[in-house]
Formats: sequence, C-alpha cells, structure tokens
Amino acid sequence: MEVMTGALPSLIPKLANLVAGEYNLQKGVKGDIMFLQEELESMRDALEEISKVPADQLPNRDKIWARNVRELSYDIEPKIRHKMATEIRTIKRRIVEVHERHIRYEINLGPDKLGNAAVDPRIFGQYTELKELVGIDETRDELIDIMMEGNVVPMKQVSQTPDLKKLFKSLLYDLGKYINEESLDERQLINVLREFLQERRYLIVIDDIWDISVWKMIRCALPDNDIGYIIVTTTRISDVAEKVGGAYKLKPLSLNNSRELMYKIIFGNENRENTKDKEICLDEELAEVSNKILKKCAGVPLAIITMASVLACKARNEMEWYEVYNSIGVGIENNLDVGNMRKILSFSYYDMASHLKTCLLYLSMFPEDYKIEKDRLIWMWIAEGFVQYVKQGKSLFEHGESYFNELINRGMIQPIYNQAGMIYECRVHDMVLGLICSLSNGENFVTTLNGLGHGSPSNMIRRLSVQNGNESQAMTLQTRNLQQVRSVVAFPDATASVVTVLRSFRVLRVLDLQDCDLSQCCSLKYLGNLFHLRYLGLCNTSITQLPEEIVNLQLLQILDVWNNKMYCLPSTIVQLRYLMCLYIDGFTRVPNGIGSLTSLEELTFLGIYDSTVDIIEELGQLTELRVLHIVLFGEWNDKLVECLHKLKKLKYLYIKDRSGQLNIGGLDAWVAPPNLQILNTRSGCWFTTLSASAWMNPSLLQDLSLSTTVRELQQDDIIILGSLPALRYLNLMIVGEDLGVHNEIHGECIVGAGLFPSLVYCQLWGNVAPIVFQRGAMPRLRTLDFRLSVQEVRGINGRDGGIDLGLRNLPSLQKVWVHLDPEGANKAEVKELEAELTRAIKIHPNHPQLYGIQDEDADDE
Repeated sequence: MEVMTGALPSLIPKLANLVAGEYNLQKGVKGDIMFLQEELESMRDALEEISKVPADQLPNRDKIWARNVRELSYDIEPKIRHKMATEIRTIKRRIVEVHERHIRYEINLGPDKLGNAAVDPRIFGQYTELKELVGIDETRDELIDIMMEGNVVPMKQVSQTPDLKKLFKSLLYDLGKYINEESLDERQLINVLREFLQERRYLIVIDDIWDISVWKMIRCALPDNDIGYIIVTTTRISDVAEKVGGAYKLKPLSLNNSRELMYKIIFGNENRENTKDKEICLDEELAEVSNKILKKCAGVPLAIITMASVLACKARNEMEWYEVYNSIGVGIENNLDVGNMRKILSFSYYDMASHLKTCLLYLSMFPEDYKIEKDRLIWMWIAEGFVQYVKQGKSLFEHGESYFNELINRGMIQPIYNQAGMIYECRVHDMVLGLICSLSNGENFVTTLNGLGHGSPSNMIRRLSVQNGNESQAMTLQTRNLQQVRSVVAFPDATASVVTVLRSFRVLRVLDLQDCDLSQCCSLKYLGNLFHLRYLGLCNTSITQLPEEIVNLQLLQILDVWNNKMYCLPSTIVQLRYLMCLYIDGFTRVPNGIGSLTSLEELTFLGIYDSTVDIIEELGQLTELRVLHIVLFGEWNDKLVECLHKLKKLKYLYIKDRSGQLNIGGLDAWVAPPNLQILNTRSGCWFTTLSASAWMNPSLLQDLSLSTTVRELQQDDIIILGSLPALRYLNLMIVGEDLGVHNEIHGECIVGAGLFPSLVYCQLWGNVAPIVFQRGAMPRLRTLDFRLSVQEVRGINGRDGGIDLGLRNLPSLQKVWVHLDPEGANKAEVKELEAELTRAIKIHPNHPQLYGIQDEDADDE
C-alpha cells in the first residue's frame, strides 16, 4: 500500500494558522476550520496505519478509502484561504461524505482483520544446501578470521515486531535448556538464559535486527564471561549495525560469481560442475546480453536470482533476453519471481516511517540509472511539503538531509561519493526503482511518460515526469487533465512537449527543467502565473534573463538558474521573502536590496565587484545562511571579514578569487562559526599560518573539509590540522615567497602516529617542506597529491641510505600524484628521486596507481 498521506502533513498546520491568526473570518467559519483540522488529523493517523500494511494484504475498500482521502487533501490544499466561507463549507461537506461512506461500508483502518498472512519468501533461503551457495567463500573466511580474533561481529534479523518472550524461549530450546513453566515473564527468562550461559562457551547468531532497543533487550540475556563467547547479529539497517558494534558489510558478488549464480539457475543440471562449460552454451550475442543484465544486477544476489529465474523460462534467444534486459526494474511485474523479490524488498519499505516512504516514492520521478544530486532532491522534498520541522534549531534542509541519510542507511538508495568521501549524489538500484514505480503508479503518486507505457491510468495527474518527447507523449499531455499537477520534472528529450503545456498548470509547486534547452522560448513571462510555485529549476537551460513577473511567485523557496548566460537578476527578485536557496553564476549580478532575502539559507555563487561593495554590507543581514559561495572580481575589501563574523550559522564557505590579483587580503582575524564543516578559499584569500589563525578553534571538530591558502606551513600546523578528528579533505596551497614572505625550509614536516585519523584526500602544493609519514598516520588516506623540492628532499635518508617518505605507512593509499620541483638540482638527482618514488609505490602492499611523476627541466650536471 502506497504510504503517501497526501497533502495532509502540510495542510493541517495551515488550518491551525488560520484558526490562530487574526483573520476576519465570517461567523461560523472558524468552527468549520477547527472541524476540518480535527477530521483531517484523524484521517492522517488512519492513513499512516494503513501505510504499514503491504498492498496485497489490504482489502480493496480500504485502498479506495485511502485514495479518496489523499485526493481530497490535494483538492483542499489549493482552495484553502481565509475569508472563503463557501469553499470551506464545501470541503466540510465532502469530508462528512467520506466519513459516512467509511461507516457505511465498515472500512478497516489497519491489519487487525486481515486474512491469512503472506508467506515470507526469505524462508526458502534458509534451507538451501551449502553446495548450492555461490560467492560465500571469501566472506566466510573473513568472518572466521574475525571470530578467531575474538571480535564480536554484528550484521542482520529478528523480526519487525518481535515477541521477545517467545524469542527467549526458542533460544533456550535451541541451546538444549528445556523449561516447562509458561508463566515466566521476559525478566525471568533473561535471568534463566544468563545463568545457563554464564559458565559456558557459546556462539549465538541473531538474525535480522530492526531496532536497537530490541537488541539491547536481547543483549541483556547474553552474559559476558571469561570462558569465551561470540555473538553474531545481522541487520539491513546500517545505523543499527554501528550501534550494536563494528559492522562487517557484505560485498557485492564478483562478476565471475554473479555469472556462476546466474548460470546455475538458467541451466539447472547442465554442465553443473564447470561454470566455463556453461559459458560455452551461450553464443556471442547471448553472452553479451547476459553480461548487461548482470551489470544491472550490480552483484546483488537477490537481483541475479530473480533475473536468472526469468531467463530460465525464456527461449535461448537474443531478442527475448533483450526484452528481459530492457524491462528490468519496471516491466516484469507479473513474474512470480519478481513478485517474490519485491516482497523481500518491501520488508524494508514497509518498516519505514511514512515521511520516508513518501520521499522514497518521489524518486520515481527520475529515470533508471539517473544520478540524482543530493541537494536538488532534498530541496524538491521541501517544496513538496514532505519535510516538516521536528527538532528546534535545525533547518528544513537539515531535516531533509536526515531523511536522505536514513534512506541510505536502509539500503533503499545508493550513495555516490566525491573525492573527500562526502555524498553528493545518489542512484536507485533498478530493482528498488521497479518497486517504487509499481507503488507510485498504482496509487497515482507519479505519472511517468517515458514511451514504455507505464504511466498511471488515472486521468488526474498529481506529479508528472516527462522523459520522452515523442509525438504520442506530446499528445498525451495535450489530452490529460493537468490542472492539479503539483510537480513537473522534464528531461532534455521532452523539452518541447512540456513547454507547450506549462500554461495549463494551476497549482504547480515544483517545476524542474534542468538541462532542457529553453533558448527557443520567446518569453518566460508565463512563469509569473505559477502562483503556488516553491521550486523553480532552470539550471543549464540556455536562458539569458528572468522576467520581472517572477515577483508574482511570492511562495518561491528555491530558484536555480545556475550555468546560464544571465548577466543580471531582475530587480523584483529581492521581494521574494520566502526564498531559501538561490543558485546563480558568479558573473550574474544581484540587485541592491538582496539583504531583504532574510530566509536565504544557501547562496551560490555571489559575485562581488568593486562597484558592488554595498552588497557585502547587505550580505551580513542574511544571518540564516548555511552555505555561501563568493566569487571576488575586485580588490579585497576588509568589510568582507566583518560581514563573515555576522554569519553564525555558516556550515560551508567558499571564497574564490577571479580578480587576477595575488595579494588580496588575509583572513587571520576571522573567527569561524561553531558549525563550520567546509572551508574553501583560493588564491588571494590567505592565512599567514594556520597555528596563528583565530579561526582554528576547538569547535571545528566536525565533518570538516578544508581547502585553503597559507603563507607558510609549519610543523605546528601539521599537528593542529592532524588533530581534527573529522577532517576528510585537505587541500593546502603554501604560497610563501609569492606573498613577500621568505619561507626558509628547515628539514621535513613529520606526520606522526594518530594524526589525520579520517583524512581520505590530501593535496599539498607550493613551497612545501618534504613530508614524512610515520606508522599510524593517515590510516584512511586514499589519494595523495603533493609537490616535492628535489633539493630539499635529498636530506631525508631511509634505512638503506635511500630516500624514505614513509609512503608504506599509509595503509589505505590507492592513488598518488607526484610533482617534482627541480630547482637547484641536476638531472641525475631528479632521475634518482623519480626512481626512489616509483620503487616506493611498487612495493606498497596496495600497489596504488601512480598517475605520473612530473617535473620541469632540471639543471645540467
């Protein structure tokens, strides 16, 4: 059952505001509004209960009631206004009708009166013979090694709603301890278990834990002892695994193991002993398509088994196999094995809170294999009203970010990381996308036009994803009812067909045309008629200006016009008081009065010119800013540091110099806000030394990514930076003499044990002393990019008389870039250093990739 509670989460607070506000409501209207509020709260609670029940276990009449309530909530939301007595009484009459129909047909709001429970498809996996299992050898051996070392290994299931009393009795029975007393409560059973295990060595596996509180109860029954014990748990929720103990994460199957698993299912007993023989059974075309299918399955055994089961029922025909490949994710709903797989995936889905289910279903707006930008998605959720304030002091975006992280923790979306190891995009596995598309289409949550015929059959469209611009899709848009559409996401192929119907939308909240070419649109004035719009995404659309009519979008929260040739924003932009996020290009000039946008949380990129110094003063009024990107096109102004002092909520600060002047200004006097996570300054924006800078305060012990310029780097700086426990990305440019500071290098800088515990990327450029890595330093570093002076590094001698930077002491190293400064050295010395570095890389246990040793011409011998 699709969980969506319609517009109720955002609608109910609006009704409360109408009642509490100083509106001149007509007699009796306030009472009607209070009635609506109470009724809708009850309906929301009922919908949330229904959403916990799988669709195939829910009576049709309950589904119909739930759909009617959701559609009603959408209709109410655009109509609700103060001073609209007629509309409110009409709405009240419709709610009464829905309620009376509920009573008339005895609708059950929940699972209490459901029929027989469905069979759990996971049961079959518990009785598979060991010889039939594929790809477990490496994992088995790793787990054995871990257990032999005496570590506790948490991983996966008990049940979503466990009966702990029954669980403890079952555990005692499995241990050979029989009890006849049925009256023992949980506490007494825990005591019996503890007493029984206290003097025994034991190994216990607890499968599929869903909640940490359940684990804590179970753990009470399993005593620590001096004889020896091992507890292995499994969970599909990463947060639970981390709280239970150190998590062992199962790896995807290799391509060879994936192929072996697929062929076992397709070919049965044919050539069972030799996987290579099975490959011979496939001609070149079938081998190609099977590899494509395996690539889509991404090493997930459940996906491989499901797809192989489908192929086993097909003729060994290239066309039929390509039909399966093309339908992965959305086109095989009626297949029994796909149904079983969906049931398995749905265990995680139905365990989620209703707001998470809603946010997950929204991802059906995007095509298969699409990389979805994290921030873009969260802002869309906010504009749709899916994100609600829960914790005081946290912004809506921060709440939405917690939703995003929870979906990752539950394995429903796959994170994509940048160099710093930070998540900036996500994708949805095809199998999960198939599940959410099925739920979304069935409940008219999203209508998808992609040429595959999987759009919702309902004529009333609530959310529209247009992925194909062929004539049939254009005709569909011309003939469907678009007046109630809340979200439109269009992709480049569908640009023309969407633009022609934009005037049809009446209650649109989200319009995202990213990457669509709008250069041929004669005017964008019609955007001013989208009065309900909260999100306007025009990134990379080839537009050159916005119409003054954008002032009509008084509810607009997110405006993205980045990567366009737009040289100025309309003056009316400063009247959009609800604007929380503004994406523009650095050369796009903002009008005077930007200080009135006091709801802004993110501003990217703000260009500052010599002629726009007043903008700096106005910037200081935007005290809600969390993210700020500044591009400097003129001389440094001391007012900028003063302005930055006022922005206490900043978490990300980027300052980029485009003026071409080297010595712009210093940041030594700046004291960073307490929650700063990312600092990125370039070129002329510098610190004298990090150790002397006021901004280096103890509060910066968070998820920090640092990229900046300093005049000199000292050993104390290495120690200070290395002591930041969450520092993951470090990019330092040491400018030294370029800023008039003579920086004499005396020996090397030592990165000692325990320093930089979380760093994954390190780049050191400029006038840098040789860096030596000791054992225990930078345990997570994956990428090292650094510059070495050949002359200075000659003074560092290794154990065998050679040069030793200690690269072997970086256990996670994967990529190395080396740039040599040959000044003061001859060619022979340069070649010798190149050979030493190459050797150090080759003997490293990880065999990291060496992307090249680059140097300028050295002096002749």
